[in-house]
Amino acid sequence: MHRYRSHDCGALRKEHAGNSVRLSGWCHRIRDHGGLLFIDLRDHYGLTQVVVDPDSPAFKTAETLRSEWVVRVDGRVRERPEGTLNPELPTGAVEVFATDIEVLGPAAELPLPVFGEAEYPEEIRLKYRFLDLRREKLHRNIMKRIEIIDSIRRRMKASGFNEFQTPILTASSPEGARDYLVPSRIHPGKFYALPQAPQQYKQLLMMAGFDRYFQIAPCFRDEDPRADRLPGEFYQLDVEMSFVTQEDVFATLEPVIRGVFEEFGDGKKVTQRFPRIPHAEAIRKYGTDKPDLRNPIEMQDVSDVFRGSGFKLFARILESDPKAQIWALPAPTGGSRAFCDRMNSWAQGEGQPGLGYIFWREGVGSGPIANNIGPELTASLRQRLELADGDAAFFVAGDPAKFARFAGLARLRLGTELKLVDESRFALAWIVDFPMYEWDEEAKKIEFSHNPFSMPQGGLDALLKEEPLSIKAFQYDITCNGYEIASGGIRNHRPEAMVKAFEIAGYSESTVIERFGGMYRAFQYGAPPHGGMAAGIDRIVMLLCGEHNLREVALFPMNQRAEDLLMGAPSEATPQQLRELHLRLNLPQK
Repeated sequence: MHRYRSHDCGALRKEHAGNSVRLSGWCHRIRDHGGLLFIDLRDHYGLTQVVVDPDSPAFKTAETLRSEWVVRVDGRVRERPEGTLNPELPTGAVEVFATDIEVLGPAAELPLPVFGEAEYPEEIRLKYRFLDLRREKLHRNIMKRIEIIDSIRRRMKASGFNEFQTPILTASSPEGARDYLVPSRIHPGKFYALPQAPQQYKQLLMMAGFDRYFQIAPCFRDEDPRADRLPGEFYQLDVEMSFVTQEDVFATLEPVIRGVFEEFGDGKKVTQRFPRIPHAEAIRKYGTDKPDLRNPIEMQDVSDVFRGSGFKLFARILESDPKAQIWALPAPTGGSRAFCDRMNSWAQGEGQPGLGYIFWREGVGSGPIANNIGPELTASLRQRLELADGDAAFFVAGDPAKFARFAGLARLRLGTELKLVDESRFALAWIVDFPMYEWDEEAKKIEFSHNPFSMPQGGLDALLKEEPLSIKAFQYDITCNGYEIASGGIRNHRPEAMVKAFEIAGYSESTVIERFGGMYRAFQYGAPPHGGMAAGIDRIVMLLCGEHNLREVALFPMNQRAEDLLMGAPSEATPQQLRELHLRLNLPQK
């Protein structure tokens, strides 16, 4: 018999009754039933109940066992007595009567429980992540992640893509976040950068003629952590294709994403044909470019109702600012003063002056706004917003560029509070027609709004003749349930157009050649039209596991301060390391 096991802890069934077996694993739970000891023995594959009675030669050792000790158990398989079967377990029809137990690895007192899914401080969970990963739910999430990535690989290869590996040590690139820099020992004073994404390399592969590329790529960005973005590093499905239009990309990749959600979505409905929503429309209806379409609320511009109306606050806002608008958020079933006042208090907690409202009862609109604009306009609003008795409407006013984000948050709040969100589906969509540029108020300059390598709609002519902030790009996102899960574009593959696009954002031709020399040179020697996208592996897995934090689907994540508490990173370099790298520290004053 094998030194440690003849079977794993998920293998035994009724047909094994009477067999002598050897199992090894962790003591998941130990129960003393009047001298009879029951040990739930766990390994990666499952859990088996072990029974030890006082007459067994293993009993003396069994009495010393504690939670999470690693043991080897020899014994005989027998069917469980009538009434003690556990249909929740694949092994629930049998148990192992122990004849010998060997302690392979005793465990100290645990800093966090492994049995059950009780909440525990994150700092402890991350410091002892190897224990945290033993918990059933987290262990299951990680295995599901592996299955999802395997499925993505199969689907990509079946679509004619080949998997490539691109360099990790590369040059700095303006991808919208800070680079992680790596000092060069043999080139004093110079630095590599860890890739924020394999963007340039995958485009260069198209220049090299490989046609269809994909990679499950690690990406590194030195940015502040948040619930839907892991600090430091993350993984994405990186894709590029040659001789394609935007429609070709959609037709190729939509079935891959949809298929993964159907395969791992536990029976939830999945959008069959992703709607195409222009960026401006998404902001206008939902207040965000990553809308949760499970929420049926759509905002409407009702400025015409309030222009010159008896509600002087809104009328003055519209009169004083040509950019100003009044947006309405319909709120089915929200028609009570208590709920409206609660939403108003929430808005004030978000730093807003308040949230105007009207609610309807017995065909009559109530609230300060209704009292000021009169019954005729109130009835007109109700009809336009398709509301009924017991419903309400909320209003935001001013420059949409300044209030759209808050309006989007209010929409989410209403959908959640009023239980309007359909939790039984994955609602996917393409967001298209992103603006090529945006105004950076802090720097007082035009900057790329998304990916700097995207093709402007209209090509070089648009860059030469149109007002920059009016230019749209062949850029697109996939959103799902309020998250951006993929982003991409058709690339700007003409060198003169590339230079002009960067010039508008304040980069000279010499800077473009210096920073993107490899790609600039490649464009001079026959560049095919190409495009692609990158899908966030971590976010897709998070959604499919029903989690709300990426740390629940990553093996060894950092904390909110971008610290690896398990390995002690980042750590100080030794004086010798600094000398070899020709570095001297200039630390901030404490």
